[in-house]
Amino acid sequence: MSASEPNWRSDRRLLFLIPLSACALPLCANQYQLYVCNLILVYALVGLGFNVLIGNLGQLAFVSTTFFGLGAYTTGILMLHLKAPFAVAALAGGLVSAAAGVLVSLPALRGVRGFYLAITTLAFGELMRWAYVHAPSLTMGSTGLPVPLPFVAGYALRTDGAKFYLFLIVVVLLAMATSGLLRSRIGRAFMAIRENELAAAAMGIPTARMIILAFAWSGFVVGAAGALYAALVRRVSPDAFDLVELMLHFAIVVVGGLGSIAGSLLGAIMLTIAPQLLRDLPGFESILLAGLMIVVLLILPRGLVSLLELGVPSIRQRFARSEP
Repeated sequence: MSASEPNWRSDRRLLFLIPLSACALPLCANQYQLYVCNLILVYALVGLGFNVLIGNLGQLAFVSTTFFGLGAYTTGILMLHLKAPFAVAALAGGLVSAAAGVLVSLPALRGVRGFYLAITTLAFGELMRWAYVHAPSLTMGSTGLPVPLPFVAGYALRTDGAKFYLFLIVVVLLAMATSGLLRSRIGRAFMAIRENELAAAAMGIPTARMIILAFAWSGFVVGAAGALYAALVRRVSPDAFDLVELMLHFAIVVVGGLGSIAGSLLGAIMLTIAPQLLRDLPGFESILLAGLMIVVLLILPRGLVSLLELGVPSIRQRFARSEP
């Protein structure tokens, strides 16, 4: 298996084993631990959607916080101002973020690539943060948007344990949908564009359509994560979608493994739990993220998912089997 080829076998293994083992968590974990588990599920979705752009399509588009914020704010605004049910508001959040993905894909269609695309998408994210602050009639400005208590099928999700099962179902469904997409002709087209866009176009692949689809699907998945985040924290503020948050999203993808669904989950687990160990030391989260990225990239260049692909060997075995 080449270094750039995803290992679907390990991804499918995690899609079944982790949800089954996680079902018992609400029975043995306290409220704080359940909150952290819910946060892991939220960031697993963020990594899953962001990885479609970074890992599978190969586009350096730093747009995840834009999708994340749009999903959260759309959900909160519809629930607060229009009294929409949580399921309807969350679906709308994903669709609004997907529409933003189509809009953000336009520079990529115009040939903007690499660092230029990264700067363009960063500017779009900062523009959205400005809009969150300067639209107080909708977003409540910098004080934050209060999100009403979510109800699903008439059942109030008052506790983190009740939210856990809903979050787990959403993550599993979207992970299965993304896995199916990436194993289809569309997913192979994404990888062909990543390797060589001109060659992909010469082979008859509609590159423009595939790029738009990748951005839209990424937006929908990360927007759905934003909807879950709004239901979890119950207050959405512009500060939650800044450059530090973007760094966290990028670290989840890189540390977990580019182009891997299982890697997105592993990166979310590590980079959600690790900062909790430093919660009494404010300001060290960024140092921790940078340190983890450096260490993992030096020891495991393909991310944590390479441990699964190699049967979880020791570090010495990993170097002994280094690839040319």
